[in-house]
Amino acid sequence: MTVSAVSQKDGHGPAALQALRHVSQAEFWRDAAALAGRLPAHGHVVNLCTDRYRFMTGLAAALSRRQVSLLPAANVPAALSALAEDYPDCYALTDGARPALPYMDYPNDLAGAFPAADPFAVAADQPAVILFTSGSTGRPKPTLKTWSTLRQSARAAGARLGIAGLLGGTVIGTVPHHHSYGLESVILLGLLHGLAIDTSWPLYPADIRAALARAPGPRLLVTTPVHLRALLAEPEDMPQADLILSATAPLPVELAIAAETCFGAPLIEIYGCTEAGQLATRRTAREANWHCLDGVELHQDALGTWASGPAVPGPTLLNDMIELTGPASFMLGARTADLIDVAGKRSSLAYLNHQLLDIAGVQDGVFVMGEAQGGNVARLAALVVAPGLTPQTIMAALRERIDAAFLPRPLVLVDELPRNGLGKLPRADLLQLIGQAP
Repeated sequence: MTVSAVSQKDGHGPAALQALRHVSQAEFWRDAAALAGRLPAHGHVVNLCTDRYRFMTGLAAALSRRQVSLLPAANVPAALSALAEDYPDCYALTDGARPALPYMDYPNDLAGAFPAADPFAVAADQPAVILFTSGSTGRPKPTLKTWSTLRQSARAAGARLGIAGLLGGTVIGTVPHHHSYGLESVILLGLLHGLAIDTSWPLYPADIRAALARAPGPRLLVTTPVHLRALLAEPEDMPQADLILSATAPLPVELAIAAETCFGAPLIEIYGCTEAGQLATRRTAREANWHCLDGVELHQDALGTWASGPAVPGPTLLNDMIELTGPASFMLGARTADLIDVAGKRSSLAYLNHQLLDIAGVQDGVFVMGEAQGGNVARLAALVVAPGLTPQTIMAALRERIDAAFLPRPLVLVDELPRNGLGKLPRADLLQLIGQAP
């Protein structure tokens, strides 16, 4: 299914695809109005809808009722319990499992005498969503974003990406819509720029290929390095795309070049974070420099690099090492949290991961710095998916690539890594796999 709906204030018409059914802007607005009329009178709603159309409708309905949508990084009991404690007036909108907090089932029938009003015709400073970090570096942190912040971000991204040249096309997203990347680059980019949104949310290579093949062009694929690597493992007869977006993890240049060749489309990498939103882009296959979106400003002090601008919710300290190369361009180094010091020698987890993944036969893998326990210092470990290889073989290959100080102890073979829908690895899950349950 594809759905697209936009505010008339942004000047384009919308369309949506749902189970190969086209949903018009008028129908989307009508559904949003009908749902808004049924929402309970609370201040916060946890939008747990897994169906992408229902999620979009719930987001618009909550906005029109001046309810703030809470978008947790994971729909797990512990996260929902924390939300219930922090936001005691919240309830959940769900189309599946029954959460352990007050909830409302998404109605199967939204028919009713509700006028099809624009759900996005709201005050610019109205609080819209609270996003939560993925938990890959610790406890998820909340970030409040107003409707103006979200709209400005979508406009700046659309201008940079040349979305006007893709009108009438379809957005296919392999990323979860409750995360900042999926919200901004799938939901809002489509809704505010008149693109159809494929609501199928494909995850596996065969499903992504099928979604691309059936979608009306031009086609915009919003994905991650993890999904790209899986797709390029079987590149034969790949449906063509017109533009590819990638985010959530560093994108190797070789992978970017291979993806552009396979899909016959430019690949644009997006730099940002949950706290600040999308900040910059680059065409990774052709350039190393990042270029800030219009309105985004960077400045540095003793604490690091700060981002600000109309689409950034307040000056935000970034978690990466950044080298400014111009008024609106920069080179990106390691994340501050990725920098490690072992026996006086320094490296980054990103570098070590790259060396691990470059070993023939390694399908997936990650280095993780353990927790200091008792009087012992924290030690590096590695989790590796490599059918047919032994730990000894992998360690021998690592000795040829990295300093002995960074060899993992232990190196654990696993069937798969506990990646979430964005391809990220929550630290708590990694610690559990190396025998350090948090």
